[in-house]
Amino acid sequence: MKQLIRKIPLCVSIVTGMVIASCNNTATQPVVAETKKDTIACSPESSKLDTAKIAEVTGMKGTVKNGEYKITVPQNDLHIVVDGFKIIPPMGLGTWIAFTPCGDSVMMMGDIILSENDVAPVQQEVIRQGLSITAIHNHFVRNRPNVMYMHIDGFGNAATLAANAKAILNKVSEVRGADPKAAKGDSVVNTLNIPMLDSLMGHKGERSKGVYKYTIGRPDVMLKEHGVPISTFMGFNTWAAWQGTPEKAAVAGDFTMLMDEVQPVIKTLIENGIEVVAVHNHMVHEEPKIFFLHYWGVGPAEKLAKGLKAALDKTGKGMGH
Repeated sequence: MKQLIRKIPLCVSIVTGMVIASCNNTATQPVVAETKKDTIACSPESSKLDTAKIAEVTGMKGTVKNGEYKITVPQNDLHIVVDGFKIIPPMGLGTWIAFTPCGDSVMMMGDIILSENDVAPVQQEVIRQGLSITAIHNHFVRNRPNVMYMHIDGFGNAATLAANAKAILNKVSEVRGADPKAAKGDSVVNTLNIPMLDSLMGHKGERSKGVYKYTIGRPDVMLKEHGVPISTFMGFNTWAAWQGTPEKAAVAGDFTMLMDEVQPVIKTLIENGIEVVAVHNHMVHEEPKIFFLHYWGVGPAEKLAKGLKAALDKTGKGMGH
């Protein structure tokens, strides 16, 4: 693999369905890496991620956790309101791209937040960079302005994938006319009884800009995409983000579900007055098959928390406890 990559300016190298480079017009064509279509065998003991190289190429400092690396771009320039509540990055308005090692290669996954005007040019850039689009969907309804979420993935050399990621983020900035994270970040009011929420939810969250957010993994499911293990850090999680007052709270989030959990979770949420706004995939070649559900609830915080806990109890092996 290393020998092939050193020859990028000179030749075309295709390895198990992955385009490494193009010979034609190397000065203007992007170096691309496509998601491999077959199952990848990763050796944990030989897998190591060059996070310094990713940071250097992208020009962005990320977060490292258990050998994986994630870049997050808060969409501070998007002033979204849903039912009178401001949606700020901790409420689900943060683009992210994460990298996980697999032998001497890397798998990249991401969730790119787009305005309606961003969708066409950015998806064209993703394809131009040789990456895969695995989902395009909403997180909210009645949001003004409207935003969409586009999931991407790719597999290859860390520096190449970092360059692909940078090109996509640059395209968003180009279309918007400014870097989304350069705008001033906003905050929201939160006077919720956090110990009460923790007790009802059975988990502890983290506070950011007034938002209190739970991120809950699925240790009962060993998820793989193309044979590469997918962690909570890489987006395989259920989350709930809160703001507001005890009398009128807002909660937004995402459930991750196995096939047989989908209908019980939907039924439980709706019966508890929590609106289901989207059900979809985030990946394509994952095993086992996973579905994601986005929800939105407004009302007394205690009632919402009890409803979410009841839905959590419909998933996993004791996950909601």
